[in-house]
Amino acid sequence: MKKRRYCTDLKRLDGKTVLITGGNSGVGKEAAVALAMRGARVIIACRDPDRAEKAVREIKSRSHSLNVLHMELDLANLRSVREFCKSFLQREKRLDVLVNNAAMPSVLDWTDDGFSMCFGVNHLGHFLLTNLLLSRLKECAPSRVLTLTCSTYKYQKLDFQDLNYNLLPFFTYCRSKLANIYFSQELARVAEGKDVTTYAVHPGFVQSDWTCHYSFLFRMLTQVIMWMFFVPCEVGAQTVVYCAVSDEAAKHSGGYFVDCRPSTLRPFARDAGVAKKLWEASERLVKLV
Repeated sequence: MKKRRYCTDLKRLDGKTVLITGGNSGVGKEAAVALAMRGARVIIACRDPDRAEKAVREIKSRSHSLNVLHMELDLANLRSVREFCKSFLQREKRLDVLVNNAAMPSVLDWTDDGFSMCFGVNHLGHFLLTNLLLSRLKECAPSRVLTLTCSTYKYQKLDFQDLNYNLLPFFTYCRSKLANIYFSQELARVAEGKDVTTYAVHPGFVQSDWTCHYSFLFRMLTQVIMWMFFVPCEVGAQTVVYCAVSDEAAKHSGGYFVDCRPSTLRPFARDAGVAKKLWEASERLVKLV
């Protein structure tokens, strides 16, 4: 296994506000710790208030920062997303970094709005969230939007005749991660000139708790594999931290980042026409137009 890079940029984030979806576990929690240590006001947005409160206590303890809190958000329910954004904009005067981190693994399930769980949470929920918070990001510019994706994007292409595809869970997951990349690219175009930069971030394959949705036997098997081949969440969070603070990263808005540096996407994942088409379709699906 190759040696992973660490974020060596020591920039502080004092006076800045960072919002992380799904920041109660995994890469999101480790990123929350790292960014809180740099002085940021960190808000984790999670569905389960009990798990969120437990995570907040841990993040405060590890970062030695009291400026950490949680807000309730269910990305599988678009009404919840709208209510969250309304509450956030009323309570918070700043938003400097938005980290679209929360994700559903390969599961065969549906959101409250009738979308496949992977596509609905991983893409549509974050698409609506980002659009509803974009005005605050522009007000606080220079600001950043990080959307976590995965290298498994390369195994599927989008089918605009069936964006809600939900037959083979792994393929659904791959499509949602490809959608994250297209979203980040088109957001860079939409926000061009507004000093809002965007990044699609692959944290690597990390030792997280994503297997909690599967059977006991599957969890045991994957725990062995993760221990042997995957990296700790703290390591996976390094590229998130890098894209949140690095001046060098800011030169590559809309880029795909792996291991604290820009990486090359497959040609089909760089298609600006597809990215724009997905944006327009997503606007209709979440009723922004």
